Amino acid sequence: MGATAGLNLFARKVKDARQLPQREPGWKLFGKVPPREGSAKDPRWIQKEYETRSGRPGNPPSPKQSVRKNLDFEPLSTTALILEDRPANLPAKPAEEAQKHRQQYEEMVAQAKKRELKEAQKRRKQLEDRCKLEDSIGNAALVWSQEILPNWETMCTSRRVRELWWQGVPPSVRGKVWSLAVGNELNITHELFNICLARAKEKWKCMPISDPEADSDGLSLADKEASLELIKLDISRTFPNLCIFQQGGPYHDVLHSILGAYTCYRPDVGYVQGMSFIAAVLILNLDTADAFIAFANLLNKPCQMAFFRVDHSLMLTYFAAFEVFFEENLPKLFAHFKKNNLTPDIYLIDWIFTLYSKSLPLDLACRVWDVFCRDGEEFLFRTALGVLKLYEDILTKMDFIHNAQFLTRLPEDISADELFSAIGSIQMHSKNRKWAQVRSEVTNHECFRVSCAEASGSRPPNQSSPAGSKSCKCSLWAEGPPAEHRVSKDRSLKTHNYSGLLSPVTRADEPGHQQM
Repeated sequence: MGATAGLNLFARKVKDARQLPQREPGWKLFGKVPPREGSAKDPRWIQKEYETRSGRPGNPPSPKQSVRKNLDFEPLSTTALILEDRPANLPAKPAEEAQKHRQQYEEMVAQAKKRELKEAQKRRKQLEDRCKLEDSIGNAALVWSQEILPNWETMCTSRRVRELWWQGVPPSVRGKVWSLAVGNELNITHELFNICLARAKEKWKCMPISDPEADSDGLSLADKEASLELIKLDISRTFPNLCIFQQGGPYHDVLHSILGAYTCYRPDVGYVQGMSFIAAVLILNLDTADAFIAFANLLNKPCQMAFFRVDHSLMLTYFAAFEVFFEENLPKLFAHFKKNNLTPDIYLIDWIFTLYSKSLPLDLACRVWDVFCRDGEEFLFRTALGVLKLYEDILTKMDFIHNAQFLTRLPEDISADELFSAIGSIQMHSKNRKWAQVRSEVTNHECFRVSCAEASGSRPPNQSSPAGSKSCKCSLWAEGPPAEHRVSKDRSLKTHNYSGLLSPVTRADEPGHQQM
C-alpha cells in the first residue's frame, strides 16, 4: 500500500512537472539569449502570483528564508536594472529615484555615443591620412622615375629635387637613388664581387670552426674580423624582429655573402660589428651585387672609414667638431652634459657605426639615409643634434647613467615629422663656418694635433706645445681649447673622455660612475 502511494505521489509530481509551462530564457545581466515568447507580465499580476505561491499575502519574506528559490524573477540586462521597475518582493522605486536613474542612463548612453563618434572620426582621419600618404608617395615615385632619374646629373642638385629628398625618397626608387648618390668611386663591378665572394667561400671552407668568443691570438687582426663565426654571430643579431636575416631567413645567405665578400675585398678593414646593419638596409633596397657596390663605397667615405678602422685621432676631430655645433644650438643641454661628464662618444659611436639603422625605427632610419646620401657626413651629426633637441627637456632632468641609457636605447615611437622638424631647426653654421670648415680647423689646430698625437702615442707627453695651450687665441676656441683638449702631463686617450670607443656605455674607469 505504501509502495502504491509512493508511486502515485511520484506520478503526480511528474504529471505536475509536465503541466508546468517551459519558460524560455530572456535577457540576462551578462550576455544575450533568445527572448521570451509572449507579452511581458504585468507587475501587479506578478505580485499577486507571488503572494499566492508563498501563502503569506502582504507579508514580505524573512531574509533568513530561501526567497530566491520560489522567486519568478530574472534580471533583464543593465538597461533593465536602471529603467525597469523593481521586483515584486522589493519596495517600489520612488518616482524621483526612477527619474534620476533614467537621467543617469541617458547620460551614459550619450557619453558612449560621443566616444564612439570620436573614435570613428579618428579612424576616418587615419584612413584619409594614409590614403593621402599613399597618393603622395605614388606621385613622388612617378616624378623620381620619369623626370629625375633619367636626368640625374642635371637635376640631382636642383632645389626642387632637394626638397623632394627631404620629404623622403619613395621606397620603389630608393635603392636606385641611393646607388646614384653614393656613387662608385672604387669602380667595383659585378665580376669583382663574384671573385671576392668565391674567395670568401674558399676561405671559410679552409677555416676551422671555432668559438667566436675563444682566444685567437695566433690569427691576424683581419683573420679575426673575417672569421665565419663572428659574422654569423653578428648576423643573428641584425634586425631580430624582422626574422629575415637570421638562420633560415630569406636574406640570411645574401647578408652573409656581402659581409664575407667585403672582408676579402678590404682585408685591412675586415669585418667590424655594426657593418651588418648597414649591409642589411642596402639589401632591402638593392640587388645583391649592387648592394655590395654601394656598401663598399659607403664604407670608403672618410667618416665611415675613420670609425670602422677605429682611427682615434680622426674620431676625436669629429667629436670635437660636433661639440662646437652642439654648444651653438643647444647651450643648456650642452652645459648639462658637461656637468655630468657625458661625452659624445657614449652615444655617437653607435649611431654613426650603424648610420642610425639600429637606433631608429627602420622606416625612419631610411629617411635619415635619404638625406645623408644628399648631404653627406654632416647630416649624420645634424641628425644627432636633432635627436638631442627632440628630447632636450627629458635629458636635462637626467643624470649620467640615465642619459647614457636613454641615448643608447632611444624610444621606439619616435615621430618622423617631429624628428625632422627638430633636425630642420638645427643650424650647421658656427660663426659663418660650415661643418667642413670647423672640422678642418679642429684637425689643423696645433693644440688638438698635439693632444691627438699624445693620445695615439706618437708624441711624448712631456714635450711642450709650440703654440701653448693656455694662451691659445685661435678662431675655433676664443678662450683657449676646452679642458678635455688641452695638453697636460701623462696625456692618454682616457683624458679625452673618449675611452671605450667600442663599448660606449661602459665607463667603469671614471670615478663616480657605475658600470652599466
